[in-house]
Amino acid sequence: MALSIISRNQGVLASSSDTSAILQAGITQKAFTRLIAQYPYVNSSEEIAQYLKRSVDSVVGPVSNATKDLTYAMDRLSSGNGLIDLYKETRNETYRNAYIALRGSVNLNSRNAEDGLWYFVYPNWSYLDGMYSLAPFYAYYTTLLDPHNATAIADLMHQLDLLWTHCAAANGTGLLVHGYDDSKTAVWADPQTGASPHVWGRSLGWYTMALVDTLEILPRKTHPSDWALLRARFRQLAGALRTAADPASGAWWQLLDQPGRAGNYIESSGSAMFVYSLLKGVRLGYLDSGVPAYTDVATRAYSYITDTFVVNNGNGTLGYNGTVSVCSLNSTASYEYYVGQPISYNSVLGSAAFVLASLEYESFVAREK
Repeated sequence: MALSIISRNQGVLASSSDTSAILQAGITQKAFTRLIAQYPYVNSSEEIAQYLKRSVDSVVGPVSNATKDLTYAMDRLSSGNGLIDLYKETRNETYRNAYIALRGSVNLNSRNAEDGLWYFVYPNWSYLDGMYSLAPFYAYYTTLLDPHNATAIADLMHQLDLLWTHCAAANGTGLLVHGYDDSKTAVWADPQTGASPHVWGRSLGWYTMALVDTLEILPRKTHPSDWALLRARFRQLAGALRTAADPASGAWWQLLDQPGRAGNYIESSGSAMFVYSLLKGVRLGYLDSGVPAYTDVATRAYSYITDTFVVNNGNGTLGYNGTVSVCSLNSTASYEYYVGQPISYNSVLGSAAFVLASLEYESFVAREK
């Protein structure tokens, strides 16, 4: 699938005006970084490494000015770890300038009355989506380059905590809705919490991956209480996801709070993200109780995803189907809106998530042998 992504020239920022493509570059970089780490000696590793560099290079110019960075959503931060890694490898100052600008843009980012970061330009709106880009970068930058900055780690935890608190689903499932409006004035905002009305699978996937990836980066010894809280939250969410898996397919709905409702469907990007998160949580020991239940759910979902959404294109490449294009809170955020958004064939947001899920699945299978 990684080579198929390369064949389609995906995950490379072609234009600084394409604000949606910056997240596609970021998740491609994360997937390819993990792939090379897991399979450093396969024949394609050098090709994948060169493409990874090409993806990182493509974002350097657009993100190297902290003020200009604010013209992008928080998705801009998804390339931060790749920029740091390439600077460590090459000592090329252009990479350093870019990740310093990204870090500076966090300080410049607009915030609501509770000091929560706006996801983009919409006043006082915070999305789960942004945490996959923010949290692992914030943790990586701080622990590696600014380890005595306790304020930064406190801010990181605060952002995750605000979303956890405001976005708790009203139906008691333990899931989180898409986002919240701190001013409670949006057409979709709950009058008490500001929360949006629905649990969108991919936004929850971003947040779940943010938790497990940040747990891997944040040093447990130097941040024991923060690390313990992140693990507790991840465990709670993992349990809720295990319960929310569709009994028939084993995977997850586009809207997790409306299972089986007419128009709803099993969605491939969020499902892959949950498989990745659960299996990674087991591998790293974050889910150290009830492990068989988590691996059973995740491997069953992975089999469904592979059988249902992976497409043999007949030309040596694989396609990936079933990924919803874009769902934004800059909408009615209604049920009809979420299930009415188009499906994007070969969306790299889905296929790169599938690469990540596949790496965790293959690691699990190897351990079981």
